[in-house]
Amino acid sequence: MKPCGVLGPTMATVEVRGLTKRYGDTLANDHLEFAVESGEIFGYLGPNGSGKSTTIRQLLGFQSPTDGTATVLGADIRDERALRSVRGRIGFLPGEPAFDGSVTGAEFLNYQGRLKGDSRRGELLELFTPPLDRKIREYSTGNKQMLGIVQAFMHDPDLVVMDEPTAGLDPLKQEAFNRFLRDERDAGKTVFFSSHVLGEVRRVCDRVGIIRDGRLVTVENVEDLLARGGKRVRVHTERPLTAEDLGIDGVVDFESEGRQAKFTFTGDYDDLFEALSAHRVIDVEIDEPPIEEVFMHFYGGEDGAA
Repeated sequence: MKPCGVLGPTMATVEVRGLTKRYGDTLANDHLEFAVESGEIFGYLGPNGSGKSTTIRQLLGFQSPTDGTATVLGADIRDERALRSVRGRIGFLPGEPAFDGSVTGAEFLNYQGRLKGDSRRGELLELFTPPLDRKIREYSTGNKQMLGIVQAFMHDPDLVVMDEPTAGLDPLKQEAFNRFLRDERDAGKTVFFSSHVLGEVRRVCDRVGIIRDGRLVTVENVEDLLARGGKRVRVHTERPLTAEDLGIDGVVDFESEGRQAKFTFTGDYDDLFEALSAHRVIDVEIDEPPIEEVFMHFYGGEDGAA
């Protein structure tokens, strides 16, 4: 028999339905609706203060919603008993881990292992290398983050929820972490993480939700999100080129210096190649735009909000 509050089978590991959280006159989460599918990496994007951490605290049962609800691994977050029944299948890395600085890293992991298991501890410590014999109060931010990553994954959970997981990691450890996440996803893990670091979303996420002022602006595949931003075109021609020379729709933010021109193109590529064929082209590059440019569509001001 299912524990009270655990729903029937569903493809969604996390399903959010009308989730709302109000603090007095402040609406931190406003009727959020989204789902995180089993076996995907879902990025939850927004700047500090947009409502990301509030969502996470509700999903894990640390705060109660003002209205609406969500299910996590089939358990309704409003049902403490049901949520407790699935908590052992969840890994969590908070945005600012609150460690007891008086214990060593090894003592902390030993304690966590007794609580929830540590079958993957050795494997994880080969990738992430906090100095286990030292007191945690002596740790750098990066070492604390690595210790937090190990404890989040070492009991082999089905779902891992992380708040700004790469904060403090050096570039090499960030890349190792990204590879690790992709491998975990390929092995069937579900990962939900909040971030304001846009580059890592492009590298690891399958889908992304963008939150602005407590409201969900969009949820879509990362590739679709990037496609909406068009392509960045850089072209070197024998003679200087102007936007009027191209004479086609979809040319945005045209800039030129001498015989080099660059612009964003959102139109039909057959039209672009036909227009360029009328000019002697020395070199051309077509790349995806930086995800920061796409993100600014949602944060560049009220007129740019979707």
